[in-house]
Amino acid sequence: MKLVPRYTEIADQFAIADMPSPVSQPSVLLFNDALAEQLDISVAPENRAMVFGGNYIDPKVGPVALGYSGHQFAHFSPRLGDGRAHLLGAVADQDGLLWDIQLKGSGATPFSRGGDGRCAIGPAVREYIMSEAMHALGVPTTRCLAVVATGETVYRQPPQPGAIVTRVASSHIRVGSFQYLATQGDVTSLKALADLAIARHYPHIESTGSERYLAFLAEVIKQQITLVISWMRVGFIHGVMNTDNTLISGETIDYGPCAMMNQFDFDTVFSSIDRQGRYAFGNQPNIANWNCARLAESLIPLINEDDEQAVAVLSPLINGFAEQFNHAFTQMWAQKLGLDGHQDSDTELVAELLALLSDHKLDYTNTFNALTQSLEGDEAIPTELTQWSQKWQQRTYASSYAIMRKANPKLIPRNHIIENILKDFNQKGQSAMLSEYLQALRQPYQQDANELWCTAPQDEENYQTFCGT
Repeated sequence: MKLVPRYTEIADQFAIADMPSPVSQPSVLLFNDALAEQLDISVAPENRAMVFGGNYIDPKVGPVALGYSGHQFAHFSPRLGDGRAHLLGAVADQDGLLWDIQLKGSGATPFSRGGDGRCAIGPAVREYIMSEAMHALGVPTTRCLAVVATGETVYRQPPQPGAIVTRVASSHIRVGSFQYLATQGDVTSLKALADLAIARHYPHIESTGSERYLAFLAEVIKQQITLVISWMRVGFIHGVMNTDNTLISGETIDYGPCAMMNQFDFDTVFSSIDRQGRYAFGNQPNIANWNCARLAESLIPLINEDDEQAVAVLSPLINGFAEQFNHAFTQMWAQKLGLDGHQDSDTELVAELLALLSDHKLDYTNTFNALTQSLEGDEAIPTELTQWSQKWQQRTYASSYAIMRKANPKLIPRNHIIENILKDFNQKGQSAMLSEYLQALRQPYQQDANELWCTAPQDEENYQTFCGT
């Protein structure tokens, strides 16, 4: 694996040199062969535990912990950073694009704030499963290359076996990365970070001066809308949409308290720390808009020396978020329902459906799968939707099935199944069902999935997810 340094040229305290803490008995639990092949990452099987457990470090490229700020549930922390992660460097793919390789759970760093810097086996396996499932669902996401058991106990409540995740991302540049430099008043480094982000993610931006960074913000807004639309299409709830968990690439990162919605409800919350519902399923667009506004604030020094003039040109971009999102949101429902063109009555048609889903506590994924398959005569429409479906079917056309099949998965990573797999790993260090389940999750739009994996749980009223720190 040929690594190159990453982010070390931005600022002295942006990427701080730091070594992972060696572990006693590293062993590979999961390894993503397809991803390794895609990125041409060649590490001999006998060496993987040492490399991805943090016990062997490339002497030519030193690991770093990245600094960033973050609004956590709207409360600003100027210095967060990688408290339990080490960026080993980046690898280049066949097109010359760099991909970050990061160990998560690899020990304390200068940003740890008293934590042990470790990760339990449950959150590590959850991230592997969820990121693979999201990738297959067509949702922009970071990926997992490996999960390595450390052979050590992580002292949580209760104590659990430890593990290290190897995360792959097109970059780890967050909204919080810009906040970190802006808070320090480091305009030179802020510009360097923005230029690096543009070069990696938006190389088509060729403008100069303030127009360059306005175009950058516009692209980030577009990608955040695309991301949240993708989440809502499949019923995903991130659970902790802080600015430090918002990548400017528009990829999903941090699968700690995430979950999938079963019964449809815009107010669905699973995260144990989201007591006010700030990051509820239906509130995710508002938070994405809010996070983009925080990025805009950080970019003010790159737009104009006069803050008021900078805000005047940044504000239309932020204020335009809602209109852009609503347009994309309308298109998403049209795809999920296979609607022929657009009519003014479609808004009412969708609203009536969502009310029925909520009132009758219908499963989001299974209902849209049933509607899709009903066009082929393979599945009955839920009785609660019989009357509504008569109006819907008048809006479908020859291509509706193909469009809906691409938008509506049959299989999602069900919360109760994942919990059973994590329980197996905590108790036995492995799960007999995981290999087959992962194989199915990688083909979520197929119709031959095990019906048990597609069945919604009987009761999920008290289900909660946790950050895993």
